[in-house]
Amino acid sequence: MTYTVDAVQKAMELLFLVAEEGGNGVTELARRSGNTKARAFRLLTTLEECGLVRRQMPMATYSLGYRALIIGTAAQSQLNLIQIANEILETVGKECNESVLVRIRDGLETVCIAWWDAPHAVRVHNQLGTRRPLGVGASGKLLLAYSPQEVLDQVLGSDFKKFTDNTIVKRTDMKKELKKISEEGLSISESERTAEMVAVAAPVRDASGAVIASLSMSAPSSRVSRTNLKKHAEIITRSAQRFSEALGYVGQ
Repeated sequence: MTYTVDAVQKAMELLFLVAEEGGNGVTELARRSGNTKARAFRLLTTLEECGLVRRQMPMATYSLGYRALIIGTAAQSQLNLIQIANEILETVGKECNESVLVRIRDGLETVCIAWWDAPHAVRVHNQLGTRRPLGVGASGKLLLAYSPQEVLDQVLGSDFKKFTDNTIVKRTDMKKELKKISEEGLSISESERTAEMVAVAAPVRDASGAVIASLSMSAPSSRVSRTNLKKHAEIITRSAQRFSEALGYVGQ
């Protein structure tokens, strides 16, 4: 059984051909892709309507469209994100002396894309690709606070799963928490997802200023006093700012 769609594959082949060498017309692109001219034209027209290619007159040649640029820029940003995350996490982790990680939003979940584990016998064990519900825990709340309105509406319009006695399950409480996070640029979770665990998260921004990830620290609450929590928050906030600057962000 195959789950691929032939028309999508053919369209992508045409898109790659345009990316490799712009300025070709439908006849040449059809020949090089192995499509009939009629099918190539239909596929190119679809790509054009999606903003991925554009037809330049009067020669009716094709080049990449504005949305291809957006995708390319986003891919570059995400690749840089992982590389810089791996470079910065050990430094941050050693300064906190606790486990630290970077998460991004994927739909209504957060995904761990990089982490560094502290050398304690009792610690938070993280794993690449681990998913968590958006809106739960320090990173989940932070990434939800900076999500597009449609994502906020979808999450706030659904039921909240209760993980511990401290999990936020009321919409009014969640709205207040998200407002506080967006104003302060800091998210704190005290036994909200896992009992007796504390976490602090700060936003990582790209060159445009958009929040694209969270940098967070997590540890057993027995090891983090109120004074230490404030210290960790300062380290994570400062490190997230440095992380953002490495991605091209120049704001405060």
